[in-house]
Amino acid sequence: MELAQCLLPQLLVLLLSVVSAHSLNPTCNSNDNDSTLKVYHVSSPCSPFRPKTPVSWAETVLQMQADDKNRLSYLSNLVAGRSFVPIGSGRQIVQSPTYIVKAKIGTPAQTLLMALDTSTDMAMVPCSGCVGCASAGFAFAKSTTFSSLNCGAAKCKQVQNSNCLGNACSMNITYGSSSIAANLAQDNLTLATDTVLGYSFGCISKATGTSLPPQGVLGLGRGPLSLLSQSKSLYKSTFSYCLPSFKSPKYSGTLRLGPNGQPKNIKFTPLLTNPRRPSLYYVKLIGIKVGPKLVNIPPSNFALNPNNGAGTIVDSGTVFTRLVTPAYTAVRDEFRRRMGKKTVVTSLGGFDTCYTVPIGKQVPTMTFMFEGADLSMKQENFLIYSSTGTTTCLAMSASPSLNVIANMQQQNHRILFDLPNSRIGISAESCS
Repeated sequence: MELAQCLLPQLLVLLLSVVSAHSLNPTCNSNDNDSTLKVYHVSSPCSPFRPKTPVSWAETVLQMQADDKNRLSYLSNLVAGRSFVPIGSGRQIVQSPTYIVKAKIGTPAQTLLMALDTSTDMAMVPCSGCVGCASAGFAFAKSTTFSSLNCGAAKCKQVQNSNCLGNACSMNITYGSSSIAANLAQDNLTLATDTVLGYSFGCISKATGTSLPPQGVLGLGRGPLSLLSQSKSLYKSTFSYCLPSFKSPKYSGTLRLGPNGQPKNIKFTPLLTNPRRPSLYYVKLIGIKVGPKLVNIPPSNFALNPNNGAGTIVDSGTVFTRLVTPAYTAVRDEFRRRMGKKTVVTSLGGFDTCYTVPIGKQVPTMTFMFEGADLSMKQENFLIYSSTGTTTCLAMSASPSLNVIANMQQQNHRILFDLPNSRIGISAESCS
């Protein structure tokens, strides 16, 4: 806390100045086209949920770390056509999923800004009258195609923790640190130019906690109620995204749904399945390089374990990569060694490797090595800076059991999820 208080007077807002005007940037009004959906960060100038007052760098980092801690706990406890959906960038947010797309629900269509989440299956939408929701959300009574599903519906049986109050299929679920009560409903969902008829989702009636995205979640997991499962005939269980930098104020990233239009020159790594957490996207991480050196990390630190759910996942909702403690310690120590003798700030929130003097040429490269593919990262993928350049931190931390390849480390890369062929593709792509 003393460190944060010392830094606060000196540090400016991290990465992106918040636009205080309420009118949207002209780039925010560009239409989705050619089946392309734009994705942006909730605190970008394109988002109505951006902070109304500037926030210091230290406060921003501490908030994101707190959100990630809730996210990691949530993950650890989890047991044809084409559509190009533009993605944009944001920063401050009270929950972990930090990239949002425009989705239209109902007839006539109502536009919601829904968080992308590869580790969640069912879409969840705050509905009119929701108690504790940050947004009025979806006015279901105004949609002529909306309907609630009853306990006898086949999809009700696919909902975990479903119960029946009267005849409605209801549920009580957790999302990060939030507790949610919802009813299973269905309506038409439109992404860019494509419409999925009778899309099933959780219509939220009550929420507590701070993790629920203001206008809901679009689940891109692997379960029976995810977007991939409900649109299988349209998108063939295939999608990719390129997440823009935190600095980008535009709809510059894309969510590409369906096999058409996906990159041809891309390296693939096998997609694994852990029966303890079948919705998550597990991969085989085989090593980490800091500079040219392959860090000495036992393979057991990365291995998938069907008994306890351990392993390595790719996740769009976590901000900073987490490595199990022995792996993180080895990577951190090698990074420190290559940085040379600098003043190390012992901690800033969950970061334990920070520098208070300018750094530059001595920063090593970093590569996550998967079976068949590598994620080669630039400094912007693993260093977080104050806008004045006076403090820089290694943007990773330790995890008790699960390795999470997070969205900061994925930025400006195309990540392709090809479920029919059980593989994930990785290639560099500038989308900021």
